[in-house]
Amino acid sequence: MSVDIHPTAIVAKGAELADGVSIGPYSIVGENARIGARTQLLAHVIVEGHTQIGEDCTVRNFSNLGGPPHYTAYQGEPTRLIIGDRNRIWEHVTMHIGTIQAGGVTRVGNDGMYMATCHVGHDCTVGDNVVLAHSATLGGHVDIGDFVMVSGLAAVHQYCRVGRYSFIGGLAAVTKDVIPYGLVWGNHAHLEGLNLVGLKRRDFSREMISELRSAYRLLFAIEGTFQERIDDTAATFGHSAPVMEIIDFIRADAGRPLCLPEREV
Repeated sequence: MSVDIHPTAIVAKGAELADGVSIGPYSIVGENARIGARTQLLAHVIVEGHTQIGEDCTVRNFSNLGGPPHYTAYQGEPTRLIIGDRNRIWEHVTMHIGTIQAGGVTRVGNDGMYMATCHVGHDCTVGDNVVLAHSATLGGHVDIGDFVMVSGLAAVHQYCRVGRYSFIGGLAAVTKDVIPYGLVWGNHAHLEGLNLVGLKRRDFSREMISELRSAYRLLFAIEGTFQERIDDTAATFGHSAPVMEIIDFIRADAGRPLCLPEREV
């Protein structure tokens, strides 16, 4: 059985193509790619990095497999993406290689369906017979069990575990672990606090962060009306540019609903 490579496709010299592989128009296969028997890449597919694709898979137009992780500390290390057999990967799907900080491998099991524009982030482990519907998104380090269904436009936060046979409803924002056989849905974001990790990473001083925290507690206290608390916070912290940025943001469009804390501050 021969390999079929379209004249417009580019296949690097070191790529390994098994019997029956088909590479469609304008597709690009990198030198460290390994593609299993009878797998088909349709038009404009890119397989880069150290990526292994199993047998009898179909990868549709404009998908990108093995791209670098969306991780600021990534320095081009030769980490990997391993995809199993008989997967159906639809248009514009992205799956990234892992990071050395987490073992260096993103793994996708067998017999899955990955619908248009869905995303599998770095260092994920995805089981067998998994379905990711249109635009479903897995953040980095997510662990998805076998036979899981993730509905359209749902997102699973980094490091979450989703147990076998569970179902995630459309538009859901999953930020906590899902038990096996469970059904979850809903997207009710609430304000949990300040982005302290981000502030520290952006070199905000300890004094400035402390001031922001004090302003936050005043602004979202339970006493008085929200408008009174806005005015009190502005009067108390008018000298602080970061605090006043929050106040100005709120005042700029008073008709917009805000994410508020779910609990008392």
